[in-house]
Amino acid sequence: MSVVPAEVLPGSALSVAEDAVDAAELGARARLWPSLAAMYRAQLSRARVARIPLLFVATVQSVGIMVMMRGVVDGGGEARSIVAGASVLVVAFVGLNLLAQYFGQLRAGGGLDHYATLPVPPAAVVLGVAGAYASFTVPGTVVTAVVGCVLFGLPMAHLWVLVAVIPLAGAALAGLGAALGLLAPRPELATLLGQLGMSAALLLGVLPADRLPTVVQYARDLLPSTYGVEAFARSFGAHPDWAFVVGDLAVCAGVGVASLAVATWAYRRAAVR
Repeated sequence: MSVVPAEVLPGSALSVAEDAVDAAELGARARLWPSLAAMYRAQLSRARVARIPLLFVATVQSVGIMVMMRGVVDGGGEARSIVAGASVLVVAFVGLNLLAQYFGQLRAGGGLDHYATLPVPPAAVVLGVAGAYASFTVPGTVVTAVVGCVLFGLPMAHLWVLVAVIPLAGAALAGLGAALGLLAPRPELATLLGQLGMSAALLLGVLPADRLPTVVQYARDLLPSTYGVEAFARSFGAHPDWAFVVGDLAVCAGVGVASLAVATWAYRRAAVR
């Protein structure tokens, strides 16, 4: 009588394991863009109610800064810098400050374990959350820019430049905020780093560059939002030099890709711990 090896018996443990492996190999891997779209929609729906009051605070804060600066600046290049810096400051408040706090709390509370179990690429998680937070800045940034133009008598003909400034500056600042939140060992430190980053965007972005000391101007060049501010400020000129505008936006895009790559690496590092 022939004996059938146990590994080929239907219903045996080894047979079931092999069937499971075969089924897993046949399953389609999650692709980046569909996963990114799903994460973006989920985050946008989740944070819609909770983040609107904070967006209102960010907008009022930026408008208040412009009103205060209106008392000492009448117009010219300084006015353009102030309006551009205050507009991008809304992006910094949400994309950098709040995102650093969100990922810091997520890491401390074990929320990363949930995301780690999802069948989505790590880049989709980081980009989806960053994109959702950056989207909340659009209304506040537009309102701040329009109010600033009215306050300082600047032309509104080229406000369409915000279509490029918001996503590019948002990507750079959101990537930086996510990296700070994921790399900070404690949520309190993540909150502190986010606040410091927003303060840097306030001081180095809103104040005219020629009023700053030389050493501080070098620090300003290292801030991701600076190039978005410069591109937007140049658009207020009577005859903007679009080559410089495109160059500033290209630098901003490069910094955004780098910061999001660092944030993705930080997410992988934090998720496996």
